[in-house]
Amino acid sequence: MKEDVSPHSNSRRKFIKNTALAAGLITIVPRHVLGRGFMAPSDKINLGYIGLGKQGGILANKFLTHTEAQIVAGAEVWTSKQTWFKQLVEGYYAEKRNITNYKGITTYLEYGELLERKDIDAVVIATPDHWHAKQAIDAMRSGKDVYCEKPMTNTIKDGRDMVNAKEKYGRVVQIGSMQRSWEKFKTAQEIVSSGKLGEIKKVLVNVGGPYRAYDLPAQPLPKGIDWNLWCGPAPLLGYHESIAPEIVKSYPAWRDFKETGGGRIADWGTHMFDIAQWCLGMDKTGPVSFIPPKDPNAVRGLRMFYENGIEMVHEDFGRGWAVRFIGTEGELDVSRGFLETRPDTILLPNGGDSKELFKDQGNHYQNWLDAIRTRQEPICSVETGHRSATICNVANIAYELRRPLEWNPEKEKFKGDPEANKMRKRKKRKYE
Repeated sequence: MKEDVSPHSNSRRKFIKNTALAAGLITIVPRHVLGRGFMAPSDKINLGYIGLGKQGGILANKFLTHTEAQIVAGAEVWTSKQTWFKQLVEGYYAEKRNITNYKGITTYLEYGELLERKDIDAVVIATPDHWHAKQAIDAMRSGKDVYCEKPMTNTIKDGRDMVNAKEKYGRVVQIGSMQRSWEKFKTAQEIVSSGKLGEIKKVLVNVGGPYRAYDLPAQPLPKGIDWNLWCGPAPLLGYHESIAPEIVKSYPAWRDFKETGGGRIADWGTHMFDIAQWCLGMDKTGPVSFIPPKDPNAVRGLRMFYENGIEMVHEDFGRGWAVRFIGTEGELDVSRGFLETRPDTILLPNGGDSKELFKDQGNHYQNWLDAIRTRQEPICSVETGHRSATICNVANIAYELRRPLEWNPEKEKFKGDPEANKMRKRKKRKYE
């Protein structure tokens, strides 16, 4: 590939050099860190956004109403999305909030330029999955706290690298598995962990199918996008509007492909497998055995076993994207639309209608802002996000290889399977 000598390439090299020097000499301390690491109560938390498309806009709306935070910058490889995001945020602030000394949004093509700013305290990462680890680690290295969308990473190695970076740089990292903040799922966790269902024998998790290799025909590259930067560390794919549309009406299809996402099993699995992990008390570990279905074309049927014997199955049990816990004394079904137990007295010992209860979705975003101030762990830590993503990543490997796999959650290695172990990581493309 011909060397990129564009101005933004030079900026990227400058950022990498500066952060490498900082890592070797002293950890960068943002402006808000005082004494023991606490933020002054009157201080604003300045946020930068990396990824200004559909999910970036959704997450902007989540933080716009939080008066202790303000969005001051954004980075995006689409110039039209830079403009859209700037108008969205500045328009809201002008109409709804009285912020003194607010200078508006500065947008960048290169996220490295955003990270160079010392006035930015934390970043929100809403890019495709293949970018998460690099951008999050770069942000932590530059002294920023991180909110990273789920799935946290699409390889096991990237996930562990993020966990290690968090420990090295002492940052606060929240993963966007926001169901942990919902009252409905909190109640499910309390019921399962309390033993009200008896001994849990089996868990059914219904989410979408595994990834597939990128197979879309190349289309002409539209104006206004730096496609080399969009692909970044992933292979340089042929452009197709379904994975990177300029105008987003529904969620882009990059989620379906191995190179850029993890299939729907990862996109929704890091919500629903995450709830299973939480309820079972397995946040720091995971299944030890993965047995794929015999049908080579099956996209459901993967069986997973924890060391304590609990079986978890990737299975459609007829209730949409949901989780079912089966115990010796009862069952519990939970999704975003319902929470039910059998018998119903487990959930509603005094009677009532569960449809009118558990509507509160909590505030996953405020939880992160609070953690930035207190320096405590948020509700979905980077280790938790890594473990939930690992289930999805190992599941994808099992569906691809179509053979049983023995997994060691402590060592994060497959037993006696060199081919599977090679799939824990992928070679990063040099895109600079």
